[in-house]
Amino acid sequence: MGSIEQFPKQFLSQVNSDCSNVYGSEFAARQRPIQKLPDREMPRNVAYQLIKDDLVLDGQPMLNLASFVTTYMEDEALKLLAESSNKNIIDHEEYPKSVEIETRCLNILSDLFHSPVSNDIPTAIGTSCIGSSEAIMLAVLAMKKRWQDNRKAEGKDSSSPNIIMSSGVQVCWEKAARYFDIEEKLVPCSETRYVIDPIQAVDLVDENTIGICAILGTTYTGQYEDVKAINDLLVFKGLDTPIHVDAASGGFVAPFIKPNLEWDFQLSNVVSINVSGHKYGLVYPGIGWALWRSPSYLPKDLIFNINYLGADQLNFSLNFSKPASHIIAQYYQLIRLGRSGYTSIMQNLTSTADYLSCQLREMGFILMSDSNGAGLPVVAFRLGPTQNAFFDEWALARKLREKGWIVPAYTMAADCQTMGMMRVVVRTDFSMARCESLVRDVQAALGALAQIELLNIQRYHA
Repeated sequence: MGSIEQFPKQFLSQVNSDCSNVYGSEFAARQRPIQKLPDREMPRNVAYQLIKDDLVLDGQPMLNLASFVTTYMEDEALKLLAESSNKNIIDHEEYPKSVEIETRCLNILSDLFHSPVSNDIPTAIGTSCIGSSEAIMLAVLAMKKRWQDNRKAEGKDSSSPNIIMSSGVQVCWEKAARYFDIEEKLVPCSETRYVIDPIQAVDLVDENTIGICAILGTTYTGQYEDVKAINDLLVFKGLDTPIHVDAASGGFVAPFIKPNLEWDFQLSNVVSINVSGHKYGLVYPGIGWALWRSPSYLPKDLIFNINYLGADQLNFSLNFSKPASHIIAQYYQLIRLGRSGYTSIMQNLTSTADYLSCQLREMGFILMSDSNGAGLPVVAFRLGPTQNAFFDEWALARKLREKGWIVPAYTMAADCQTMGMMRVVVRTDFSMARCESLVRDVQAALGALAQIELLNIQRYHA
């Protein structure tokens, strides 16, 4: 097929470059710039529409049940996002109120996660991040540096740090270990247990262990790992090994659904926590939070003092510039919803997840996630023995994609990679009505796949 450049020049010259209609302009008759910067500008309405036309081929975010990331926010929150997107939060002198709002968010999260208190003031400190990935990197750096400082003070070797975690961790944990030269000591998952085993985890602790990662809501199944059991075993053995809780998803769910669950700073060995504001914190992608139990767990030589933005200020982050907009949007959600609002939303999501679990179980699927609020509002499942004899989870995922649903099929963690599974993340905009539509489409997909397999068998025997 020829390119537009091969068209006769007299044809292109007939296109009205001044046409007010986007599709009557010369730009609609040309290929998009994909290799190099165009020689001249185009009208803003044309640029907008051409890019919008490209993006219409993306999947629909509300039907993307693979993602934990928020896909709905109120109009007022969107206005705040747009109005503050040109503010660089790193510039404390220029945007003091935005910095104050960041501090308010951290204070609220410190209270939510039961920070210790000294003189009626929470001792926890923290920072905003670009998602939980950066927060985890910062936490791992802090644990490694603190361990190294302690080893050097004792005159011991500090060249072989290790960290203990489940084989089912999110990939950012593997990145952190690899980037910062830390040995991974993995507790394997099994076909009947998809989270870390506390006894195995604590048994792996040695003098080179910088900390243990515990996940409040795993990526694979949404289950909560037993942070309290790990903490209690460490205390029983007289070990002061730090625990970092990866609460990327669960940090905004458990406090409202399982308020009596002990997983946070109530536990003596939990020294740091990360949480994603852009997951169940209900903000669009781009905001996470890292918190430490007290300043003593954040080595001073990881904190930098800068004065070239107009005033002295401290900084501990992997990036430098970032927009204030998502921090402000987080504060909007915190004060807009309050404890009662978050509780209502998380209860609805939990109810919807439980309903979906029941429907899938009746269809013959094997459920791998927890229900009744014992984990995230996530439904992880795999085909039952009578189903997977004819097709696999990937075939079902492709069939659902025909209806617009993005329901991922993937393999379980490293030690169970022969096990295929699927997952539905129940988010704010996944209403019960939308859930019922998914149930009907799953039933139809199963029927269609069974029919295809029956026809294949008939052709084989013909």
